[in-house]
Amino acid sequence: MSSMQTQQPGSLPDVHLDPYRLIEDDLKYVYDDIRRELIANTSVKELQEIATYYFDGQGKALRPMAAILMARAINYHKERNDLLPTQRQVALIAEMIHGASLIHDDVIDQSDYRRGKASVNVKWSQKKVTMAGDFILAVASMMIARLRNDDVTLTLSQVVTDLVQGEFMQLGSKETENERFAHYLTKTYRKTASLIANSAKAVAMLGGADEKLADVAFQYGRNIGLAFQLVDDLLDFVSSTATMGKPTAADLKLGLATAPVLFACERFPELNPMIMRRFQEPGDVEKAFELVHKSQGLDQTRFLAKKHCEEAKRLAESLAESPYQNCLVRVGEFVIDRMK
Repeated sequence: MSSMQTQQPGSLPDVHLDPYRLIEDDLKYVYDDIRRELIANTSVKELQEIATYYFDGQGKALRPMAAILMARAINYHKERNDLLPTQRQVALIAEMIHGASLIHDDVIDQSDYRRGKASVNVKWSQKKVTMAGDFILAVASMMIARLRNDDVTLTLSQVVTDLVQGEFMQLGSKETENERFAHYLTKTYRKTASLIANSAKAVAMLGGADEKLADVAFQYGRNIGLAFQLVDDLLDFVSSTATMGKPTAADLKLGLATAPVLFACERFPELNPMIMRRFQEPGDVEKAFELVHKSQGLDQTRFLAKKHCEEAKRLAESLAESPYQNCLVRVGEFVIDRMK
């Protein structure tokens, strides 16, 4: 299944490996195990097909990778070299909650593509797809219950609450510019960073971390999550459809004002009415795209992402030195490298 064996001190893997290679044994069967859980919980073939559609091993597996790295780093900090089966379950649960959120996002956004292939709502009816997303969350909830840890249950349940609130926030806009950026950051935390932060906190608690150490894990995940989304928002303006696996300027077309647009407002106030009408008038998307590129919006977004990665690095460096701690530091570099 995975490398849960205890290693002797001094037998730890090479410090210079990348995070995915360092824990490849732990990650190897993550998608297989998720598909097995989903298939085992229904005999309805079509539901099995829809629910497992995005768990094809083609995702970045950022969430399971971050959770397992944190689990192993915390365990090493506590002078243990193993990975607990419950900690690995959290990694699966995190990816399942993420997968369910992608399915629901596709229904809301009416996306055509996801990860370079036809999105679920193109292949099946909206009703079936919505219920499949609910089904994934239900199975994930059963897996949370099997952990038999009340604090971890509360922590992981918070993620689903945050996801729904984040989605509601995304459907609205704020009038004033100051309010708007705070609204965007809170929405970004709830929709993206909460899952990484709370799964990191959950594996830390399962590893015996006290409140202070669990908060280090949480804050690390929060900063990585915010940086990751900021980079995603930047790439929406600078990447090709081929590299993103979905159309560029997709957020503008959905009426969303992300960090590059909000920063660009400082130089081009004419973006404000476009934001309030959610780029619905003819030419709004093209004009906003142009103004973002003429402003410092992309550079400012890049700078903010780097600040969050630096904070994540600082937090990771407070843990005992190990290859896992070293790779937690490097995850921030991986996030930033996506912008190059």
